[in-house]
Amino acid sequence: MEPLLEVKNLRVSFHTYAGEVQAVRGVSFNLYKNETLAIVGESGCGKSVTAMSLMRLIPIPPAEIKPGSEILYKGKDVIGMPERDLEKLRGSEISLIFQNSMTSLNPTMKIGHQIAENLILHKNIKPSQAFEEAIKMLELVRIPNAEKRAHQYPHEFSGGMSQRVMIAIALACNPNILIADEPTTALDVTIQAEIMELIKELQSKLDTSVILITHDLGVVAGSADRVQVMYAGVILERGTVDEIFYNAWQPYTWALLQSVPRLDMEHKEELYSIKGTPPDLLNPPMGCPFASRCPYVMKICIDVFPDATIISETHQVHCWLQHPDSPKIERPLLGGTNHG
Repeated sequence: MEPLLEVKNLRVSFHTYAGEVQAVRGVSFNLYKNETLAIVGESGCGKSVTAMSLMRLIPIPPAEIKPGSEILYKGKDVIGMPERDLEKLRGSEISLIFQNSMTSLNPTMKIGHQIAENLILHKNIKPSQAFEEAIKMLELVRIPNAEKRAHQYPHEFSGGMSQRVMIAIALACNPNILIADEPTTALDVTIQAEIMELIKELQSKLDTSVILITHDLGVVAGSADRVQVMYAGVILERGTVDEIFYNAWQPYTWALLQSVPRLDMEHKEELYSIKGTPPDLLNPPMGCPFASRCPYVMKICIDVFPDATIISETHQVHCWLQHPDSPKIERPLLGGTNHG
């Protein structure tokens, strides 16, 4: 199957008074029709910068997409695309659900007009018709009394309802790709589950591919087809959901999985936390970026970045523990089963 989106060697830097922050350092992946690809990692690892770069939404300057980076949508070069073509692409072909719905909505505009704006721009329809379509979109995302709510302002909506409005705006023009950047941030667990179920349901109805950006592996478990684990601007492990949850090989992936609360934990058992802090991307490490926090670190980890080890056709990992001469270790419990 031909990929809908191809990202090759994406490198993004920010030029600051302190120097060049290398936020994304050689990220590559493909997105296929009707699939959900999750990019997971701690805050500051480069997930959102990657997402914003796909639509050329990062401010240039201070940001810079480095030469040699490629973003191809249906074979078309997005990086070299003229601004007029980009405006047609954004919202129509590729849409983005921003991280915080409460601050992303315009407080001075009625909700219905904010959804209709996208339709007027891309579908070239009359405002009255666009507003009717906006009401239908509110019904689609399961907002009660959609006609009344379309005439209300963002401050009259709860966090969960605001997020549903953001989904309606993003999906109004039936895009081929939906980028969901931390779509459940600041929502309680029950609402999180409802929002993720809604995205999944609409994806099936509208035939949309999804890139899910999140730090929460619990969100990923029931939503994604494939997962990429990102740290300090690089992808350290990639695989299917089952491969990442049950057969991970990168200590950083293990640490993320151990940080997720489990139903079988002992009462008042302390939740695992990753010691240390991420590296300074003004001066990225030469070797594995997780080396300074890794309990299995070796000298070579500090000096040399590991090549990809192919575990399966869909599963790759960058880790020196995969080298034949590395010490053998027992992996922690993953997915409720010890595969070590």
